[in-house]
Amino acid sequence: MAIKQLSISLENVPGALSNISQILGKEGVNIKSISVADTADISTVRFVVDDPAKAVNILKANNYNVRVKDVMAVETPDHPGGLNAVLMPLKAANINVLYLYPYLGRYNNQAIVILGVDKIEEAHNVLKDNWVHTFGEEVYNF
Repeated sequence: MAIKQLSISLENVPGALSNISQILGKEGVNIKSISVADTADISTVRFVVDDPAKAVNILKANNYNVRVKDVMAVETPDHPGGLNAVLMPLKAANINVLYLYPYLGRYNNQAIVILGVDKIEEAHNVLKDNWVHTFGEEVYNF
């Protein structure tokens, strides 16, 4: 099951990320998960929000170039080595994890991570076959 991830590029200047939070918050859009990776001049911000379509419209109206990609939200055991319950089946199926970042909430007291993978449908099937809980759009409501 895929969920929508939004990505934007931001200049590495004070307040750039705060502006995004302010714009979305003012319009009632909640950031549920976020990752920021920087290079010398530009940061790539990846995030999951509670209303992806609304967030895209808001960001575009504020002159941001928004990219939308399908990613996975996956429950992972919260103990040392627990992440391998997710990673090992993907490795065995030759599915590449491109990036991973935490979801800012929990489900049934379990940690959730956002995964960007190279073969999303295969990854979903592999994880389901290994009893790993993946989430669809219900993750927007946690």
